[in-house]
Amino acid sequence: METAHDVFVGNSTSLSELDDNEVELVVTSPPYPMIEMWDDLFFSLNADIETSLDEGDGRRAFDLMHEELAETWDEVERVLVDGGIACINVGDATRKVDDSFRVYQNHARITERFDEMGFEPLPDILWRKPANSAAKFMGSGMMPPNAYATLEHEYLLVFRNGKQSREFPSGTDVRYESAYFWEERNEWFSDVWEDVRGTSQELTDADTELRDRSAAYPLEVPYRLINMYSVYGDTVLDPFWGTGTTSLAAMIAARNSVGYELQEKFTEVFDAEVADVAELAHATVSKRVRDHEEFVEQRLEDGKEFKYDAENYDFPVTTKQEKPLQLYTIDGVEQTESGYAVTHSPYNESESIDGDADGHGQATLGSQFR
Repeated sequence: METAHDVFVGNSTSLSELDDNEVELVVTSPPYPMIEMWDDLFFSLNADIETSLDEGDGRRAFDLMHEELAETWDEVERVLVDGGIACINVGDATRKVDDSFRVYQNHARITERFDEMGFEPLPDILWRKPANSAAKFMGSGMMPPNAYATLEHEYLLVFRNGKQSREFPSGTDVRYESAYFWEERNEWFSDVWEDVRGTSQELTDADTELRDRSAAYPLEVPYRLINMYSVYGDTVLDPFWGTGTTSLAAMIAARNSVGYELQEKFTEVFDAEVADVAELAHATVSKRVRDHEEFVEQRLEDGKEFKYDAENYDFPVTTKQEKPLQLYTIDGVEQTESGYAVTHSPYNESESIDGDADGHGQATLGSQFR
């Protein structure tokens, strides 16, 4: 299997390189309106936003910021297939403008916009990312009633393009091969994720402005969403590409990807990550297999049995839908004119799952469950 990963430098208000109905999934994290680190970006897009903040009109600035994002959402609607899914990672903002302190509900505004475009809002996920500070409140400390809660979560908003789910021909192998483990389903489709921590914002690039512009989510977030809402060979779009975390996750998950980013320098960060993506893919898939092995062992110790055996691996699975499951790793990566071409091969059960210093350890999954 081969996948393509293209990156275009430009404003995502025009996804001109993409045709209508060309992508099956959108996974992105836009700049968050009313978070100060994004002010300069929004000012560059619309000078009236800076004027509004200078005049103490936070509500108008908030509206104008979301109007800028809405132009990209219109393009998302155009390029996303009917029944395709859009996953938007966004946080709310607390901010004092002039004499007004309040929360600006970015998740509500984006949900309203997608609803107006005809998308069906699906249950969202709260990604809880505890703050490093021990302080769990702000305001007037220990004295009621003027303290307020610290925001320690972000939203993973999920929308379907239209009322109907995507349709697949009966017996389509790729959908069955793209299945996830039963225990992964239970974890991933929970409406609160507490096991995914934030990611370091340090970049290898010495450019201070570039570092300040980075707000990457951890790889686990797009990797889960891509496995949850797409199948092998689908195309995943990230219109706010940043350091390319979504594209990296798509490579590991054997999906195609397209990214749009305003600053070309971010592609240098991504190039450094791609150099190790084959090892990262192998480690990621090996961990999924190892976690399943531990799940099987625990279930057997608890006296529970398995009714089904995986068709491509020598271990049992919980449900019939998991039987055709096929995992992939990366064989090779080649740079192309617009990005990268990645070659994938089926994950072999006899491959290392623990690894040594060279990435070729001796631990394997054998026939212990037979």
